Amino acid sequence: MRPLDDNRLNVIAQRMLADYDDANPGTVFADGLRLSIPDAWRLQAAVAALREQRGETAAGYKIGCISKGNQTMMGLNHPVWGRLWSNELHEDGVNLRKTDFANLALEAEFAVTLKRAVDPSNTSPEVILAAVGAVYPVIELHNLVLRGDPPHGHELIANNGILAGVVRGKGITNPIKSITTDLALVFDGEIIDSWDSLRWPDDVLGSIAWLAQQHAQFGDQLKSGDVILTGAFGPPILIEHYVRVDVRSSAFGDVHATFG
Repeated sequence: MRPLDDNRLNVIAQRMLADYDDANPGTVFADGLRLSIPDAWRLQAAVAALREQRGETAAGYKIGCISKGNQTMMGLNHPVWGRLWSNELHEDGVNLRKTDFANLALEAEFAVTLKRAVDPSNTSPEVILAAVGAVYPVIELHNLVLRGDPPHGHELIANNGILAGVVRGKGITNPIKSITTDLALVFDGEIIDSWDSLRWPDDVLGSIAWLAQQHAQFGDQLKSGDVILTGAFGPPILIEHYVRVDVRSSAFGDVHATFG
C-alpha cells in the first residue's frame, strides 16, 4: 500500500471535513480509499489541524475499541483514540436534532476530567487515579457510518473514531474510593443496554495509560483539564424513532438528552 504524500493527504482531509460538516462523513472510503494504519492516524491529524485553523478547540479525547473482540473485527491489535471537540461537548438536558448526524447511534459510558498532567513514563493505576479530578456519566454520539470494505480499522481511525459529540452529566469530584456500580442506556424509559457490576476505577480507567503512551509517541501529553471518554462497554445503538435518551449510574449520577 503506497503511503499518502502530503498533497493528497491534504486534499482528502479537506473532503473529509466538508463531508463531516454536511452530516455525510467518510464518502472517500465509499470510493475505495484504503489506508495503512499510520496514514489513517496522519489523516485524522490533518482533519484536526483544519478544524483548529478555523477556530475549533479540542476538549479532550475518546478511547474506543477497548475489547479484543472489537479490535479483531476491525483488523487492529490495539484500541483507537479520537479527539473530542469543545463545540461537540454538550451539557445535561440538551436538545439535539437527529438530522445533524448520520445514522445516529449512542453509547452509555463514563468520562473523566484530569486535574493534572499524566507523565507517560509513570502510568501506574495509582498515578492515573490520582490525576482524575471528576468522573461523569455520558451519552456518546456516533455517526454510525463505515463505507469501505472490512476490516474498517483504518477508516475508524481516520474518521476520528466515528465520534460526533458527547452529552455529559454533572458527575462527582475526586472519586478516590474503589466501588462497584451499574450503568444503563435508556431510550424513552426502556433499558436498551445495561451493566450491573462495573468496578471503579479498574474497569473504567484501564485504557488511559495506553492513551498517555500513544500521545508520548507524538511528543504530546495528557494535560490538566482534558476530558477523556474512557471506552464503552457495548456497541453503539441506533436511536431510530426514540426521543429521550438517559444514561444512569447509581454511583456517578445520570445524564439525559432529547433528540428531535
